[in-house]
Amino acid sequence: MRRHPLLWKLALLQISFCLLLTWIIWTWGLSAERSTYFLDQADQLYLARYAQQAEDVWHNEGSVGVERFRQQLSRDENTWVAVIGPHLESLGTTPLTALEASHLTFMRMLHWPMSRRLQDELPFVSIEFPDAPQQGRLVMQLPERLLPGGLTPWTHVLSHGVVPTLLAALLGLLIYRNLVVPLNLLRDRADSLRADDLDSEGPGVPLMGRRDELGELAGAFEHMANRLRQSLNQQRLLLRTLSHELRTPLARLRIAHDSQLPPEQLRERLDREIGDMQRLLEDTLDLAWLDTERPQLPTEPVLMLSIWEALCEDACFESGWPAHRLIGLVDIDCLLQVHLDSVAQALENLLRNAIRFSPPQGKITLTGWREDEHWHLCLQDEGPGVAEQDLERIFVPYQRLDNSTEGFGLGLAIARRAVELQGGRLWASNGSPGLIMHMTLPAAAAG
Repeated sequence: MRRHPLLWKLALLQISFCLLLTWIIWTWGLSAERSTYFLDQADQLYLARYAQQAEDVWHNEGSVGVERFRQQLSRDENTWVAVIGPHLESLGTTPLTALEASHLTFMRMLHWPMSRRLQDELPFVSIEFPDAPQQGRLVMQLPERLLPGGLTPWTHVLSHGVVPTLLAALLGLLIYRNLVVPLNLLRDRADSLRADDLDSEGPGVPLMGRRDELGELAGAFEHMANRLRQSLNQQRLLLRTLSHELRTPLARLRIAHDSQLPPEQLRERLDREIGDMQRLLEDTLDLAWLDTERPQLPTEPVLMLSIWEALCEDACFESGWPAHRLIGLVDIDCLLQVHLDSVAQALENLLRNAIRFSPPQGKITLTGWREDEHWHLCLQDEGPGVAEQDLERIFVPYQRLDNSTEGFGLGLAIARRAVELQGGRLWASNGSPGLIMHMTLPAAAAG
């Protein structure tokens, strides 16, 4: 099951944006409401002092004093004022009219929001006596000058237009940087591949460090570029090598044709040169097929000792080696899950290479042991070995070491490709004495 880290990253980004927008609207809206619809602390204290004065007048002068205080405050603040008792009766000498009594229905406390009512009417504020709130309260219509301004149209534009737009632009910028910019880099890389620019490092290489779909896509782009680069280099090497390797036998054929050799010698020369060219072409086509097609080869359980015995018989017939110099020490239970022909061809190339570089009376030994789900096989000869810096070079196609004058440098390359197609590995190391070819291949399930 594939994970989708980019999906979760974008989802987290959008969720964070929504939460941030909600938090800003909530906190800013609450702050704006408090600053625009609530009385500030100074105005609340200012009005509370009127309630304190009304309480003092009620206790000291009674109804007459309250009536005088009410009329004086109404004139000073140019508003309606009443001082009422616990049963909503007037504490002054003038009783409340029906209209004035209706004002008491919509009274607001000092800490409540203040705004105009319907028909643009100012709110009525109820302020209890500070020392004896159960005895009475001061009720007054809030003076015009103390009414909070409320939210202006510009405040609405800022809170409902500018801020969400800026946050949306920030979200778009983050999405652009996390999605569009990498896609532009990948598009540039695709353009460079279309322009056959395979040698330069692609702009998508930094994206390979990302642990999401875009990182995987950048890795696929670079893998494709590497494969194209390898194929192009192989084609160039193939053309260069074939032109060189075929030119020499063709020149010898021309010389032999123009010479006065007896028919038997001429036929022998022609057979040898044609055989060399045929082997070169066959090996080259095999390597090209393995590299370009990368076929999915069917596998089957194969007994390693059976392959070894068949190859030893052919090798003894071709090279004249006695069978006792080809030693197989692999267990009888070495059962591989491989493609028989490919593994046999790979091991045959390794065996021929070992015979070619073995000294007179030398021995070649095949050993192996089980490593988890693979068998580790080792083919060791008693030849001179290879310099440490050349242990990997010998697997490069058409590469021959300085002391090698035979072959075309394709046998080990073909062997490695064949082993890798089986899900295994092939590498070399120096032994004591000779060269050791290491090969890991999948083990067959126990039947």
